[in-house]
Amino acid sequence: MDAIVIGAGQGGGPLAGAFAKAGRRTLLVERTHIGGTCINEGCTPTKTMIASGRVAYLARRGNDFGVNTSDITIDLSRVRDRKRKIVEEFRNGSEQSLAKAGVEVEFGHARFTAPHTIEFEKQDGSRVTATSDIIVINTGLRPLIPNIAGFADVPYLTSTSVMELDSVPEHLIVLGGGYIGLEFAQLFRRFGSRVTIVHRGEQLLPREDPDIASAVAEIMRQDDIDLCLRASTTAVARTSNGVKLTVQTKDSSIPLDITGSHVLVATGRAPNTDDLGADAAGIELDDHGYIKANARLETTAKGVYVIGDVKGGPAFTHVSYDDFRILRTNLLRNGNASTEGRVLPYTVFIDPQLGRVGMTEREARDAGFDVRVATMPMNYVARALEMDESRGIMKAVVDGTTKQILGAAVLGVDGGEVAAMVQLAMMGSLPYTALRDGMFSHPTLSEALNNLFASI
Repeated sequence: MDAIVIGAGQGGGPLAGAFAKAGRRTLLVERTHIGGTCINEGCTPTKTMIASGRVAYLARRGNDFGVNTSDITIDLSRVRDRKRKIVEEFRNGSEQSLAKAGVEVEFGHARFTAPHTIEFEKQDGSRVTATSDIIVINTGLRPLIPNIAGFADVPYLTSTSVMELDSVPEHLIVLGGGYIGLEFAQLFRRFGSRVTIVHRGEQLLPREDPDIASAVAEIMRQDDIDLCLRASTTAVARTSNGVKLTVQTKDSSIPLDITGSHVLVATGRAPNTDDLGADAAGIELDDHGYIKANARLETTAKGVYVIGDVKGGPAFTHVSYDDFRILRTNLLRNGNASTEGRVLPYTVFIDPQLGRVGMTEREARDAGFDVRVATMPMNYVARALEMDESRGIMKAVVDGTTKQILGAAVLGVDGGEVAAMVQLAMMGSLPYTALRDGMFSHPTLSEALNNLFASI
């Protein structure tokens, strides 16, 4: 083989296609589904279901807009079926792209048996060995199940299985206050579940600045989601009606029992490297099982590369796809691309969205910049008021010396889209004054950037 790709995620699939289109004989080995986490268990299905949740939310608010609506009910099986249909369409599109490119696709679990050599078992039970001077790993992550007493005896949900429910949970307990936990917590609250979030950290979204995390927590509380922060779950047990969590909080010496009908584990994700045979190939892993790589995505084994979540760092589809472009540039176009200097954006698809790009205030201060901060509540934004969607806050961090934008967080309606405008300014090295003084159409959400940066 001229190239082997292990894993058909949002980096591996396009890269295999690019190799094949360039005339390289390319083998793609995938264990489960073409499209990886994004299409099958991540972005596509979750955002499809979140769209259903927003429709329910707006329908219940109809009277606020002078629109009379009848009682709102949720048919979760239809929500699930809509999700499945869209996932299938996206997956089929990826499969067709690979076939059109001429990629040889095999389903099975691949592992290294020697340098530049993999072995996998086909669906018919036969074992195949393949070799190549170029091998790319794109095996991704899986839900991390915490080591808590009693967990093995409880029918818990993960971010994958929770989307296959056909009825709305009476009381969903969410373990974890990161972006996955928050998205599902708000979604099922909108579907009608009582929801409790149990999070061991001091704040939700631990990587965010405290003021942004506090604003997110306030939105969760406004949506009648119970928050149990600074709390460690010490035991889980089955009850006649569901599950019981024993929780120890930092605010009390007395353990707290929380009972619910279902428990969703959203405490993190683990890399799919435990049965990869990395040692046989000379591939080094870090202490958490992630594959070590340099800025050119080269592993410690010559000719072996890694893309996507399995290398550690931010686990987002757009990062994986940018990794693909780096390897395409370097391996097929004789370029010299790297991950250095990438401006990282992401969006947490709660409602309102949290759009984030670049550094937080805390990161900027730790890096020694001449930090200037601008903040503005969304209820200062005309368009948000007209839409009656004024929850949230906008925040930007700039370097007072160079006037360059270092980062921004937009917690507000379509926050991800507004943050993307800030990112474009950062990519073009525009000073913050360009957004402060620029003329944007009225009334739009982006127009709020004038006032946000005017406060510096």
